[in-house]
Amino acid sequence: MEKILVLNSGSTSVKFQLFEMEKGNYQVIAKGMVDRIGLAGSKIILTINGGNTISSEKPINSHKEAIKAILDYLLEGCLKNISELAAVGHRMGVGAEYFDKSVVIDESVMAKIYETLPLIPLHGPALIHGVDAITELLPDVLQVATFDTAFHQSMDKAAYLYAIPQEYYAKEGVRRFGYHGTSHHYAARKAAKILGKKGKFICCHLGGGASVTAIKDGKSVDTTMGYTPSAGIMMMTRSGDIDPYIPLHIMKTQGKTADEVNKIINKESGFFGLTEGHSDMRDIIEQAEKGDEKCAFAIEAFVYNLVKTIGAYVAVLGGVDALIFTAGIGENAPLIRRKICEKLAYLGLELDDAANNTRPAPQFISSDSSKVKVLVIPANEELMIAVETFELLEELAESEPMAV
Repeated sequence: MEKILVLNSGSTSVKFQLFEMEKGNYQVIAKGMVDRIGLAGSKIILTINGGNTISSEKPINSHKEAIKAILDYLLEGCLKNISELAAVGHRMGVGAEYFDKSVVIDESVMAKIYETLPLIPLHGPALIHGVDAITELLPDVLQVATFDTAFHQSMDKAAYLYAIPQEYYAKEGVRRFGYHGTSHHYAARKAAKILGKKGKFICCHLGGGASVTAIKDGKSVDTTMGYTPSAGIMMMTRSGDIDPYIPLHIMKTQGKTADEVNKIINKESGFFGLTEGHSDMRDIIEQAEKGDEKCAFAIEAFVYNLVKTIGAYVAVLGGVDALIFTAGIGENAPLIRRKICEKLAYLGLELDDAANNTRPAPQFISSDSSKVKVLVIPANEELMIAVETFELLEELAESEPMAV
């Protein structure tokens, strides 16, 4: 059994899970998060073995302090000493074309990670802070990076290359990378285990950020997010795909800077832009039920976006065996799932309304007679990172020369 700590560092938070792993089996020893780093009311929340939850408010001013607090809490009851940790797995952002799987973090890996930071200016620095903190606090512990883009490195060139002058790909690496890969990978593996086959899957990761991925035989074939996470379907505050001239038009006619237009597209668009103020799907559904026409339209536009994308991916895959919903909206918005599935009835997809309306949703929400299976799989990126870290540890152990 190997103990693996997984860290998911955000701009003002660090989520964590401590796993005990062995081949084909795992146990979550503890999980929690440090929230509001550098802000008033910062606190740590820790749940041990799925039971007792401890919450403590204390000033936490940096990611190093946050991770130090996590380690201190784990040493009080979950770990006898730090030497029990076999590795720390980190959720990382863009692996570009450098990484198609999880890797041990060393100086050369970090140099490549720094190269890709401009693609994720909001989240990238926080991810680096997590690695730096562990390097300083636990210098002898193996660290592993799992990249959001790695799962999508299996896409064919026709899927990832943009039709722009090729010097921008050759010199600057401008291409479709895709994101949410860790989540899509986990959902695809889980679905394959449930169904007993890999097959043709379309996975909808619907949360604050949202993306759809076409998956064939366990590999990503195409995905909606692109060079950055701004592309694809509409999201909470991101526009998704738009005419590329629109940002230029706004800059020319309104005198906006590139940074100002970036804020419009990423922070003021999507649900927020259409409803003129609402970004959370729970609020949008509630307001739509009260007669808010803008919120009702945002729902219809979101569903339209998804149905159009799913239809395209059915064509790309040459059919579909399973439709997967995951992440916040995907797992918790039966209205959205129902509206999508109703428009896909032409595929022979039949929804089980009772199952769809159950909270939490069961694994299957399609009827027994449905030609396309519909699954709800709760997102678990931390588990996927732990699994990939454990698999990498096994590879490293097998490659070590036998002692004589």
